[in-house]
Amino acid sequence: MSKKRFIAYYKLAPLFMAMLFYACIEPFQATFVDFESALVIEATITNELKTQQVVLTRSYEFDAEGPPGEQGARVMVVGGGNTYNFIEEANGVYLSDQEFAAQDGVEYKLQVVTSDGNSYGSDNMQLTATTSFDELSAERITTDLGEDGMAILVDSFDPTGNSVYYRYEFEETYRIIAPTWSPVSLIGDPENIFSCNVFKVPNETDERVCYATALSNTIILNSTNELDEDRVSNFMVRFISRNNYIISHRYSILVRQYVMSNESYTFFETLNELSGSESLFSENQPGFLQGNVFSEDNEEERVLGYFDVATVSEKRIFFNFDDFFPGEDLPPYVDPCNTSAPVLFNPGGCVLRPIIESGTGIYVSDNEPPGPNEGPYFITARVCGDCKVLGPPEIPEFWTE
Repeated sequence: MSKKRFIAYYKLAPLFMAMLFYACIEPFQATFVDFESALVIEATITNELKTQQVVLTRSYEFDAEGPPGEQGARVMVVGGGNTYNFIEEANGVYLSDQEFAAQDGVEYKLQVVTSDGNSYGSDNMQLTATTSFDELSAERITTDLGEDGMAILVDSFDPTGNSVYYRYEFEETYRIIAPTWSPVSLIGDPENIFSCNVFKVPNETDERVCYATALSNTIILNSTNELDEDRVSNFMVRFISRNNYIISHRYSILVRQYVMSNESYTFFETLNELSGSESLFSENQPGFLQGNVFSEDNEEERVLGYFDVATVSEKRIFFNFDDFFPGEDLPPYVDPCNTSAPVLFNPGGCVLRPIIESGTGIYVSDNEPPGPNEGPYFITARVCGDCKVLGPPEIPEFWTE
């Protein structure tokens, strides 16, 4: 059985992605420009009573390390006679100074004033239709390419037919068990920093069981526009290969379903088309993807991004590897965990102690008797014996067994 999905890479920040394609719903107007630094606005205000978020960055060239955050801006969302101020929490991330939820029938507008005094705004946006998805499920499938793995599937239905356009995000959390964790660890001679000797001590620093969390980094879109009814059935928001270590033990995923407007769906669908173009990987681009944000001072200035107001619903599920792969070998760990037995020293100086103290190697077991050119202990990569490399040891508050 196979499922099809529609996924676009989520890359609003790079201006090298900002070029024109005509979407199937409504077209965008193009201009032709060279690369330049432009403000990038990413904001979705929802009907949840929570601290809302606006992210401001700058576009960057392909060979740059990443999008620089826009710091020191004044950010506000205005709607229903209220003004909600946002405070910079981190580099380019702004959080509302109070919890609020978008209300039906109210128009909301984003306002931004950057540290250099330039003003930016958005079109007025209203909350979309409210649709909670009915079911979130996990199913073992084989893809069209013959890959075995787990599909995360969504079902929802809007009897009014007013939702139509959907976007999904997910947050996955999984248990990690370090395969070579030992209750013993090695330390350098604490009484002689120049000695090459190491000693075994009780392991009080390395963790065997941890929990890692990862966020979706793609745009996942779905539309029922061409169907007889507004029903989402077995839509795959995530596929996890059977050989992915994240499902080796216990896995959880939280899926959020956003109901989008026609305009916001068109924007992100066009962004999806852009992400598949080979010509994106160059500094000079032939066009610009226009969203609903703009400069209030200079109509010629290019601003990238979208301010959205959307209803959202969410569900979480858990499953264990044995639930779907009973009696089968676990997926390969993130590291092969090969072992070695370095000597304590050689004519060039200490060998094992610097490896241990730098954290690049970790004790596995004794090597008895050592072979030629071997030391007394087997070691391996730290990630194999200390799961903190991949995630914290604290059990998440939502976790259930």
